[in-house]
Amino acid sequence: MSKDTIKCKYIFDEDYNPLYVNGAQGGINNLGEIVVNFYLERNALPKSQTFSVEDGKMGKERLDAIEPSDFKNSFVRVFQNGVVMNYQTAKEVHKWLGEHINNLENIIDAQNKK
Repeated sequence: MSKDTIKCKYIFDEDYNPLYVNGAQGGINNLGEIVVNFYLERNALPKSQTFSVEDGKMGKERLDAIEPSDFKNSFVRVFQNGVVMNYQTAKEVHKWLGEHINNLENIIDAQNKK
């Protein structure tokens, strides 16, 4: 390796596991740092369901006994991780993300022209 280079080695935590997210929430905290909490938004799931028993076998679901009763009119946002960064780091992440969005848009444009 030449004297004009430096190598950065990566260390991954034992529990490193990328997660899918489809949204974010956050803002600026009282220390002037940017807080981003990532979430997965999805339909709500019932806590329990009740089924009738017909001829000793599970029958139809009893829609009047679903808990919670409003789950079909609800959605949930599951927060599993977030990041806190200072202004300079936020600017660098913004630039990095913008470059990757630009590259992806170029790929999509090229595919659409085929």
